Amino acid sequence: MLLSQLFYEDSASIPVAQYAEALRSCFRFIDGGADEEHSAAKKPKLMDWKQDFQYIVAPVNRVMGVEIRSVEYLHWWSFLSAYYEIGDCVFAQIVRIRNLKARGKSLDKADREWYQQNRKLVDLKTTYTEQENELLKQWGGG
Repeated sequence: MLLSQLFYEDSASIPVAQYAEALRSCFRFIDGGADEEHSAAKKPKLMDWKQDFQYIVAPVNRVMGVEIRSVEYLHWWSFLSAYYEIGDCVFAQIVRIRNLKARGKSLDKADREWYQQNRKLVDLKTTYTEQENELLKQWGGG
Protein backbone atom coordinates (compact mmCIF):
# COMPACT_ATOMS: atom_id res chain seq x y z
CA MET A 1 0.00 0.00 0.00
CA LEU A 2 1.31 3.43 -0.91
CA LEU A 3 1.60 6.19 1.68
CA SER A 4 -0.86 8.30 -0.29
CA GLN A 5 -3.45 5.50 -0.07
CA LEU A 6 -3.16 5.47 3.72
CA PHE A 7 -3.69 9.20 4.01
CA TYR A 8 -6.06 10.01 1.19
CA GLU A 9 -9.34 8.19 0.72
CA ASP A 10 -9.31 8.82 -3.03
CA SER A 11 -5.58 9.05 -3.63
CA ALA A 12 -5.98 8.11 -7.29
CA SER A 13 -7.70 11.46 -7.90
CA ILE A 14 -4.71 13.51 -6.75
CA PRO A 15 -3.38 15.35 -9.80
CA VAL A 16 0.21 14.41 -10.63
CA ALA A 17 1.25 18.06 -10.33
CA GLN A 18 0.02 18.08 -6.69
CA TYR A 19 1.41 14.69 -5.68
CA ALA A 20 4.64 16.09 -4.19
CA GLU A 21 2.69 18.56 -2.03
CA ALA A 22 0.32 15.77 -0.94
CA LEU A 23 3.31 13.71 0.21
CA ARG A 24 4.85 16.71 1.99
CA SER A 25 1.52 17.13 3.80
CA CYS A 26 1.63 13.46 4.85
CA PHE A 27 5.10 13.87 6.31
CA ARG A 28 4.13 17.14 8.01
CA PHE A 29 1.21 15.29 9.66
CA ILE A 30 3.42 12.35 10.71
CA ASP A 31 5.93 14.83 12.19
CA GLY A 32 3.19 16.40 14.30
CA GLY A 33 2.93 19.51 12.16
CA ALA A 34 6.64 20.32 12.19
CA ASP A 35 7.91 22.25 9.21
CA GLU A 36 10.25 20.59 6.73
CA GLU A 37 13.35 22.46 7.92
CA HIS A 38 12.85 21.17 11.46
CA SER A 39 12.14 17.58 10.47
CA ALA A 40 14.78 17.46 7.72
CA ALA A 41 17.67 18.03 10.11
CA LYS A 42 19.98 15.01 9.99
CA LYS A 43 19.89 13.25 13.35
CA PRO A 44 21.04 9.79 14.36
CA LYS A 45 18.35 7.15 14.52
CA LEU A 46 17.52 6.74 18.19
CA MET A 47 14.36 4.67 18.04
CA ASP A 48 12.58 2.13 15.90
CA TRP A 49 8.79 1.87 16.14
CA LYS A 50 8.75 -1.85 15.50
CA GLN A 51 11.65 -2.78 17.79
CA ASP A 52 10.74 -0.37 20.60
CA PHE A 53 6.93 -0.59 20.54
CA GLN A 54 6.65 -2.74 23.67
CA TYR A 55 8.72 -0.18 25.62
CA ILE A 56 6.72 2.79 24.33
CA VAL A 57 3.17 1.62 25.02
CA ALA A 58 3.28 1.40 28.83
CA PRO A 59 4.64 4.92 29.44
CA VAL A 60 2.25 6.38 26.85
CA ASN A 61 -0.60 4.56 28.62
CA ARG A 62 0.56 6.08 31.90
CA VAL A 63 0.59 9.60 30.44
CA MET A 64 -2.78 9.16 28.72
CA GLY A 65 -4.40 7.35 31.66
CA VAL A 66 -5.83 4.70 29.34
CA GLU A 67 -4.72 1.57 27.50
CA ILE A 68 -4.19 3.14 24.09
CA ARG A 69 -4.58 -0.17 22.26
CA SER A 70 -8.15 -0.43 23.57
CA VAL A 71 -9.44 2.96 22.43
CA GLU A 72 -11.41 3.01 19.20
CA TYR A 73 -9.86 6.23 17.96
CA LEU A 74 -6.76 8.13 19.04
CA HIS A 75 -5.54 11.05 16.98
CA TRP A 76 -1.91 10.68 15.96
CA TRP A 77 -1.00 14.08 17.40
CA SER A 78 -2.54 13.12 20.77
CA PHE A 79 -0.37 10.02 20.76
CA LEU A 80 2.72 12.08 19.85
CA SER A 81 2.00 14.54 22.66
CA ALA A 82 1.85 11.68 25.16
CA TYR A 83 4.95 10.10 23.62
CA TYR A 84 6.93 13.32 24.12
CA GLU A 85 5.90 13.37 27.81
CA ILE A 86 6.71 9.79 28.81
CA GLY A 87 9.46 10.87 31.19
CA ASP A 88 11.72 8.46 33.05
CA CYS A 89 11.17 4.87 31.94
CA VAL A 90 12.98 1.96 30.31
CA PHE A 91 12.39 3.40 26.84
CA ALA A 92 13.86 6.76 27.87
CA GLN A 93 16.93 4.94 29.21
CA ILE A 94 17.26 2.99 25.94
CA VAL A 95 17.10 6.20 23.88
CA ARG A 96 19.49 8.03 26.21
CA ILE A 97 22.12 5.30 25.87
CA ARG A 98 21.63 5.18 22.08
CA ASN A 99 22.07 8.94 21.93
CA LEU A 100 25.28 8.87 23.95
CA LYS A 101 26.68 6.09 21.76
CA ALA A 102 25.59 7.79 18.52
CA ARG A 103 27.38 10.99 19.54
CA GLY A 104 30.52 9.07 20.53
CA LYS A 105 30.20 10.00 24.20
CA SER A 106 31.63 7.66 26.79
CA LEU A 107 29.25 5.90 29.13
CA ASP A 108 29.77 6.20 32.87
CA LYS A 109 30.09 3.03 34.93
CA ALA A 110 26.36 2.72 35.68
CA ASP A 111 25.44 3.31 32.02
CA ARG A 112 28.05 0.76 30.85
CA GLU A 113 26.66 -1.85 33.23
CA TRP A 114 23.08 -1.12 32.16
CA TYR A 115 24.08 -1.28 28.49
CA GLN A 116 25.89 -4.60 28.95
CA GLN A 117 22.84 -6.07 30.69
CA ASN A 118 20.39 -4.65 28.13
CA ARG A 119 22.38 -4.63 24.91
CA LYS A 120 19.57 -6.39 22.99
CA LEU A 121 17.21 -3.55 23.90
CA VAL A 122 19.64 -0.78 23.03
CA ASP A 123 21.29 -1.96 19.81
CA LEU A 124 19.10 -1.21 16.82
CA LYS A 125 18.58 -4.23 14.65
CA THR A 126 19.25 -3.99 10.94
CA THR A 127 16.15 -4.71 8.89
CA TYR A 128 16.11 -5.50 5.21
CA THR A 129 13.53 -5.31 2.47
CA GLU A 130 12.23 -8.51 0.89
CA GLN A 131 14.51 -7.91 -2.08
CA GLU A 132 17.55 -7.44 0.17
CA ASN A 133 16.67 -10.60 2.09
CA GLU A 134 16.36 -12.51 -1.17
CA LEU A 135 19.75 -11.24 -2.31
CA LEU A 136 21.30 -12.25 1.03
CA LYS A 137 19.83 -15.75 0.60
CA GLN A 138 21.35 -15.97 -2.87
CA TRP A 139 24.71 -14.98 -1.42
CA GLY A 140 24.31 -17.57 1.32
CA GLY A 141 23.96 -15.03 4.10
CA GLY A 142 20.23 -15.11 4.77
